[in-house]
Amino acid sequence: MNGPKIYFVIPVLGGIPITQTAVSSFVVMLILCTAGILLGRNLKKRPGRAQVLTEKLVGMLYDLVENTMGKHNSYWTPYIGALFLSSIFGSLIGMTGVLRSTTSDLSTTLTWALMTSFICWGCTIKNFGLLKFLKGYVNPMNIISDVAQPVSMAFRHFGNIMGGGVLMSLLYSALASVSVILIGLVKTNGIVCACAVMLIGAGLLVWGLKKKKAVRGALGGIFILLGIASILEYLGVFTGVPVLTLGIPGVLSLYFDIFSGLVQALVFSLLTMVYVGNACPPPQDKKVE
Repeated sequence: MNGPKIYFVIPVLGGIPITQTAVSSFVVMLILCTAGILLGRNLKKRPGRAQVLTEKLVGMLYDLVENTMGKHNSYWTPYIGALFLSSIFGSLIGMTGVLRSTTSDLSTTLTWALMTSFICWGCTIKNFGLLKFLKGYVNPMNIISDVAQPVSMAFRHFGNIMGGGVLMSLLYSALASVSVILIGLVKTNGIVCACAVMLIGAGLLVWGLKKKKAVRGALGGIFILLGIASILEYLGVFTGVPVLTLGIPGVLSLYFDIFSGLVQALVFSLLTMVYVGNACPPPQDKKVE
């Protein structure tokens, strides 16, 4: 996989490159803004299903922020929600096959991590005073910690999403090669061999369904698919189609693209809440020197 492509350059300030990441980020922003407008308008005292679901999700988000950061920090909920949704949609938008995941670009996650650090520094100065903030850097370990915090947050999120994308690309290439090789082997031995492969697959599929063994059932489906593809290729209906890439990557994509994206968005948001919450203690715990 390569880095984000540059679509064009705006000829101002020495040239501002518009990359795939910038376009994807703009699309995600439009989606979230449009969803916010549609779900937030025409609110009623007797809500419909969409309003009930929206209010439930917003309430859950407020509960999460208040339980993690304290009720006095509930005003951070819109920011945490925007960060969480931007991360989720930024990761999932890569599944379109047209746009690139924004979180697979280190510049995106690093920007979010630096925003968290700047917020923490600003809140620390506001709540404890500039002198106490500067005193903390007398200990060199605090300097290392402040540098490591955004770096670890950015690379964790970026590495998981980018790594999943690389693995899926390698899987597609490997399955395409294996598909061509297997279909070629079956095809060279004639229709009888292809029918035998289908019968073996049918047996594995029935066996897997009876014994409730998902692996055997999936293997049977693959054998049946290979047999059908071999017969069709032998008859000249189509040639060179990597049939193994039609379904197997989709199952793994549920983890690498969807589950992993949700987990990383949640982890990043939780870390942001913890760091900002530490910089914004309850009013009675503030000791300004």
